[in-house]
Amino acid sequence: MSPSSKSASPSEDVFARDVESKRNIAVQKKTHLLLSDINKRCGNVFKRGLQQASSMDRVWWARPSAFPLALLVISLLIIVVGGTIRISDAGESCPDWPQCFGTWTFDVSVDEQQQFWDDNPDHEDSRGIEHRYSTFQIFTEWFHRLLVAIVAIPVLLNFVMAKKLKETYGDRTVKVSFLAGIMLICQAIAGAVTVVLDNVDWSVALHLSLACIWASILLYQYLWMRICEGANWSLLKTSQQFFNEHAKRIDSMAAAVFVLLILGAWVASTAGGQYNQGCSVGFPNGWPKCNGDLLPSVDGPGIMVQMIHRTGALVVGIMLILATARITESARQDKQAIGFKTFAHMTSGLWSLNVLVGASYIILAKLEEFPEWLSLVHLVVGVGSVLMAICASMLMRFSKEKSAELSEE
Repeated sequence: MSPSSKSASPSEDVFARDVESKRNIAVQKKTHLLLSDINKRCGNVFKRGLQQASSMDRVWWARPSAFPLALLVISLLIIVVGGTIRISDAGESCPDWPQCFGTWTFDVSVDEQQQFWDDNPDHEDSRGIEHRYSTFQIFTEWFHRLLVAIVAIPVLLNFVMAKKLKETYGDRTVKVSFLAGIMLICQAIAGAVTVVLDNVDWSVALHLSLACIWASILLYQYLWMRICEGANWSLLKTSQQFFNEHAKRIDSMAAAVFVLLILGAWVASTAGGQYNQGCSVGFPNGWPKCNGDLLPSVDGPGIMVQMIHRTGALVVGIMLILATARITESARQDKQAIGFKTFAHMTSGLWSLNVLVGASYIILAKLEEFPEWLSLVHLVVGVGSVLMAICASMLMRFSKEKSAELSEE
């Protein structure tokens, strides 16, 4: 056997090294272009990751994205406390704003309440000047205001953090964190208006709407920061075709459950919450019927408000079921879209659960005595379905951006 058959010739070695060198140069150029594009959107998070441990390598609570997530949890706590105020009939337990019966504490005795009414007759309670509140009722309203005041500090720090980490998370994070601060101010103003107007129905609905929008903004910031940190969720790779077919459908799901939530707030606050018995109580006369009829005469405002909410729930439910079926069918063809199928199923599932909770509230009630804790559960599940659908809508747009990037490459 000749020596040439045992080893490559020197010329072949030179050729192989030349090919390998050109290949490495091509890879480096492609990587540089990719990093440049990422840096425009999220800063140099991946480039920095080559020098030190990236945010993905940290435990979840040590990542910067955990900050807006914590604020999101606080925003949900504020919503729950607000719901507790409503079911405790404590919406006017602090008749002035920002103080409470002219003090900064919640421990206001009956005599001190009487003195406040004597000194401020213009603040008369909608239940009459003789109405008095318990310490617990006053505490719920006082604590609600305290939470909003305290959270203002971390919301400001959230903006400062976004400015400081702009190179990593991009200008979008700065803008979203600033918007979160503006929405908190709007929320506080809406709360003050609600107190001044003695919990008029439209102000309560507005207050809840702004709270959900504020929570959604914080959710958006968290999702975007996680993407900049390198989150590799499979649904971000969903095809452009899936987006074109279902983006409007998912947006409609989010809008529908949001409107339904506001309708519920309207029912709960109109006429001081007395319209919750507009269709009577018990099974089946109170639910699924209304005063014993499936199609009652809407000659009274209480019946009308109840039937608008129930009809809205039915229409939204049909829409959710049909949309979920279409999304599920498409997800069978696009495996990357399974995450959106899950979101659709969870949104529809929460709607179904909330129908049962709302029905139980009427069925288990007695005239002038309702299981108000179920009303709070009704609110929490409703907010959960709204955020679930909104989260899907946000991720759909992030997926579109990702798909556009891949097509440009």
